[in-house]
Amino acid sequence: MQELVTLSSLHYLYLIGVLFVVAVMIAREDTPIICISFLFILGLVGTGSLIGGIQTVFQVILYAAKEFMEIIATIALVTALSKCLTDLGSDYLLMTPMSHIMKKPAITWWILGIVMFVFSLFLWPSPSVALVGAIMLPFALKAGLNPLAAAMAMNLFGHGFALSYDFIIQGAPSISASAAGISVGDLLKDGRPIFLVMGIVTVVSAFLLNRKKLTLSEKSLEAQEMHPEKPSHFSRAAIFLAILTPIAFLADIIVMIAFDLNGGGATSIVSGTALLLMCIGAFFGFKRQSFGKVTSYITEGFSFAIRIFAPVIIIGAFFFLGGNGISEIMGEQFQSGLLNDWAIWLAHNAPLNKYGAAVIQVIAGVLTGMDGSGFSGLPLTGSLAQTFGYAVEASIPVLAALGQVTTIFVGGGTIVPWGLIPAAAICNVNPVELARKNILPVCIGLLAAFLTACLLL
Repeated sequence: MQELVTLSSLHYLYLIGVLFVVAVMIAREDTPIICISFLFILGLVGTGSLIGGIQTVFQVILYAAKEFMEIIATIALVTALSKCLTDLGSDYLLMTPMSHIMKKPAITWWILGIVMFVFSLFLWPSPSVALVGAIMLPFALKAGLNPLAAAMAMNLFGHGFALSYDFIIQGAPSISASAAGISVGDLLKDGRPIFLVMGIVTVVSAFLLNRKKLTLSEKSLEAQEMHPEKPSHFSRAAIFLAILTPIAFLADIIVMIAFDLNGGGATSIVSGTALLLMCIGAFFGFKRQSFGKVTSYITEGFSFAIRIFAPVIIIGAFFFLGGNGISEIMGEQFQSGLLNDWAIWLAHNAPLNKYGAAVIQVIAGVLTGMDGSGFSGLPLTGSLAQTFGYAVEASIPVLAALGQVTTIFVGGGTIVPWGLIPAAAICNVNPVELARKNILPVCIGLLAAFLTACLLL
């Protein structure tokens, strides 16, 4: 088991900060001022100096900005491409074939989610959000699907279901299995019922709970400008870009699979493709004006991305102190995250039996997932699964799978607003509102997964 931790005043201050942030979120108020206040207090106590407290505020925010920069750039460049497609009229051409399939919001919701699930299994969710969003989201919105519902589908199927199961790339199972001292095959085989129950129950619950709110009202639809007038004439550039865009992204998928690209490598090829397509479209569509157009599109893209991310960087900064990022932020004297320490402390002090072990796995997964990184808690939940499995003679793969789905669904990007930014940004919805929408179906899924685990232990 992990070494016993000693809780300090810093740990209690951080826990108080977390409770304040959660309470403010529940009250539907903005949380950056709370996060900044506690960043200063934690820095002051942790470094023992006023100057250290002030420096910590900036250092943590800078660390968070660096962590988010990849997805900020991805959102910006895909948005830039979207602006170019709209100006040329290529988006209308791209919408037309799909409109024959995606006619009703309910059907559209499932199509969007399932496509996101499949893409995420092969590419991982972050690049898949950019790819699916760039090609399919306009069709979905034109079919009358509420942008918030579209974001839920992409988020729950991708960053939730696909990332928590991850049986193709096997990134998450590899970490969990290694920490638990078992094979990846055993984890995927014995834990399959938990992965499937968690994913299926969550997405079905989300659909049933929101089925009456899937459709965008006519007034909102007009405000979203999702009923574009058919242009009287399509330029050659518009037709060319409408054909080239899906071909280019399909080629990306083939390259990713052929060269085993995932994570940052996959995201970069999607982002680079979006940028090059935008430049090609601007050049052929606007000739000499393309110099200014490219600058304008990039500026609009980054303005949009930064506007979405600005508060999230502040919120995420606070929760990065809960994970292993604290060592880089506040110095090597802090070897583990404050939330991670709370999870370990709980594991040592809670009553232990099969079902108690399952409860601790869920709690540990939630706590370690609060930093917004779905993978940072997997070594802990995996090692706890091994310890609990031997101590109470429970199934180690089942406990590891339970910890994995909890950590990924919470920290991978369905519950904490700073973790679900990609889908929220692509769909242009409030990430906090998306997180609130996700909470109930994810909690229902976690309860079903927990009960399934109890039956299998």
